[in-house]
Amino acid sequence: MSKIADAFKKGKAFIPFITAGDPSLEITEQLLIEMDKNGADIIEVGIPFSDPVAEGIVIQEADIRALAGGTTTDKIFEMLLKVRPKLSCAVAIMTYINPVYGYGTDKFLSNCEKAGVDALIVPDIPYEERDVVKPYCENHGVDFISFVAPTSHQRIKTIAKDAQGFMYCVSSLGVTGVRQNITTNIGEMIDLVKSVNDIPCAVGFGISTPEQAKEMAKNADGVIVGSAIVKICAKYGKDCVPYVADYVKSMKEAIS
Repeated sequence: MSKIADAFKKGKAFIPFITAGDPSLEITEQLLIEMDKNGADIIEVGIPFSDPVAEGIVIQEADIRALAGGTTTDKIFEMLLKVRPKLSCAVAIMTYINPVYGYGTDKFLSNCEKAGVDALIVPDIPYEERDVVKPYCENHGVDFISFVAPTSHQRIKTIAKDAQGFMYCVSSLGVTGVRQNITTNIGEMIDLVKSVNDIPCAVGFGISTPEQAKEMAKNADGVIVGSAIVKICAKYGKDCVPYVADYVKSMKEAIS
């Protein structure tokens, strides 16, 4: 069993996202340790990119800050190599296909393996083009995470059949960002996935409050939160670690 699948065996999984290098890689390292201590089951580490097409303004601005601060993919891997032995949770990298291609796909996945990365999330790879990355993931023992969205309809079953790790269920149309209301029928989406593959389903995009997380966890096996955490990092900068830790703790408690 992969470490990703194992993360769901202890109950509902909380999956926080942070942008590596925002406000600095030193703070990112501290955030990983404290989020792990405060209940994170899987941590998504975002590689900053100049054209993050799935992201709203909050994560776009975090990417700009991280890149301006000199964050590179090599430096992120170096940081993960150092911090990984201190973490008990699973770790996923979230990026886009251009940075993977530019780095060299096999080299990228080889470094994921060396750094103890358990999964790779690439939102701009359509299901039909998954083989540009998925075989490399399999060669290096990294789960390739698949997405389904409210617009996927009957493609959900097709996508779910060979999904690995967990299914990333997009709760809302559009890009990432905090939303007041989430109206998608998450239960219906998850039922379609589970009808062909007994894989954990985690819901992301728009979730920000403990109340929203608790509601999503009624149907889902896990809850993913990004923009709300990145906003805390933006607000408090180098002093953000205890605030993020408290937030992660409150969200984990809400879904437990």
